[in-house]
Amino acid sequence: MGAQWKHAGRLSNSSKRGALISKLVKEITVAAKAGDANPDNNPRLRVAVEAAKKASVPRENIDRAIKRGAGLLDDAVQYETISYEGFGPHKVPVIVECLTDNKNRTAADIRALFRKGQLGAIGAVSWMFDRLGVIEATVDKPGLDIEGAAIEAGAQNVEPLEAEEVPAGHTGARFFSDTADLNSVAKALMAQGWVVTQAELSFQAKTPVALSADQKNEVVEFLNAIDEHDDVRRVYTAVQ
Repeated sequence: MGAQWKHAGRLSNSSKRGALISKLVKEITVAAKAGDANPDNNPRLRVAVEAAKKASVPRENIDRAIKRGAGLLDDAVQYETISYEGFGPHKVPVIVECLTDNKNRTAADIRALFRKGQLGAIGAVSWMFDRLGVIEATVDKPGLDIEGAAIEAGAQNVEPLEAEEVPAGHTGARFFSDTADLNSVAKALMAQGWVVTQAELSFQAKTPVALSADQKNEVVEFLNAIDEHDDVRRVYTAVQ
């Protein structure tokens, strides 16, 4: 099982960087609203804040987003989570998760982005995915037994992260949990000394789709165009 679609090169120019920062700030706002406004008690918020710091989002922007999510500012924005399902080129199943303050605008934009695929109704492809909690984490201990760490934390399953996703001299793993156990597993891993870099509910494809190199390039172009939209939070696909 793999993670959600990750757009390589989304920082290749300033406009993409601006869009990424906008998404990071929006994620902080929603995470603060959904749980505790203290990152130490809210794994999703903690991960969102750390991601924003790595992207050099100004501290005042981060603080303002937390306060906005916690309802401490007058300019509170109401974001809705909306999912879209359909098929990309070559019938690759795709789920698009959005955070939006204008669902009519977002729906029209997503419909346009699916012009090279086929947008379906809710349930069209989600049956092809499992809904799980996913925690990505690293620890400053090379060669650590990730199976043992997963059992101790209460995770259902675990797999190693790719080498390029892990700092030198560290062990990295992706832990899978029941949806209801996401926060408890993330907190248990942090108590073991792991640094959690992702903690969220995710869709994981039950059966990966194999494509030729040319077909995959076409699908990658399609997925990247969707992922660049300001309202898109996550894109899930069955591409290997």
